[in-house]
Amino acid sequence: MVVAMATFAVEDSVIKLVSSALPVGQILFLLGFGGALTFSGLALILRKEIFSLVFFTKPMHFRVVSELTGRIFYSSALALTPLASSTMILQATPLVVVVGAAVLFKEKVGALRWAAVLLGFVGVLIIVDPAGDSFSFLSILAVLGMFGFAGRDLASRAVPKSLNIYTLGVHGFMSIALSGLALSFFFNEPFIWPDASSWLYLLLGVFLGTIGYSSIISAMRIGEVSAITPFRYSRIIFGVAIGVLFFGENITSTAAIGCGLIVLSSFIVLYPRRHKQDQRDLKSTDEE
Repeated sequence: MVVAMATFAVEDSVIKLVSSALPVGQILFLLGFGGALTFSGLALILRKEIFSLVFFTKPMHFRVVSELTGRIFYSSALALTPLASSTMILQATPLVVVVGAAVLFKEKVGALRWAAVLLGFVGVLIIVDPAGDSFSFLSILAVLGMFGFAGRDLASRAVPKSLNIYTLGVHGFMSIALSGLALSFFFNEPFIWPDASSWLYLLLGVFLGTIGYSSIISAMRIGEVSAITPFRYSRIIFGVAIGVLFFGENITSTAAIGCGLIVLSSFIVLYPRRHKQDQRDLKSTDEE
């Protein structure tokens, strides 16, 4: 999970760098096409299926729409707003997933967890700071991207575990390519042939995206979700460090407080699930 978060953070910085030379829609299309091509090649070499009829089910359709929404808005946020603040806001995704699971899947959420979710959303508001002098409506882009990714994660719960990493990789990166085409079409962006440095960054982005996507799927399938999810927040460390060291961004005290509230609330939300799992494991051990 830590490897996935590190590669995603660097991939975000690549998108931000290349966005100064290429339209965001074109960047997403090239990254998505390259990633889909990479996973397709790996699937052919390892003799794994590339496509599945599962792609034509409603959960997968919802996953594509959510992926499109998340990628378009979050990538736009990376290009137009500080990397550090976009990374912080994205960490509220698990909180939205909890709300969605309660509404759509009727999962039980106690009063403490609801309070924690509200606390996390307060943290997002503090980072966005709508009443502050430095507020920009562009900050909303990261929030919309966060909601899109939460929808994707919810839809992923209905995806059969029988689908291999390569099939999911092809599907995921094709969604990214589609989001790039949609963005380019909507804003009528012209195609710009990348220069040598842009091609190098794009190839690096495809490589990192492939590693990150494979790592996070493997982590979620092999390990306990409640035990692994906290390591998602290592992305904050990587994202903030890159933003400060390479892009000269400044982290305000209010943004740090908001980020702290998001992380704290997420741990509160995850604790009951982890506690129940520990009790089940203990009971199983006693029975043995």
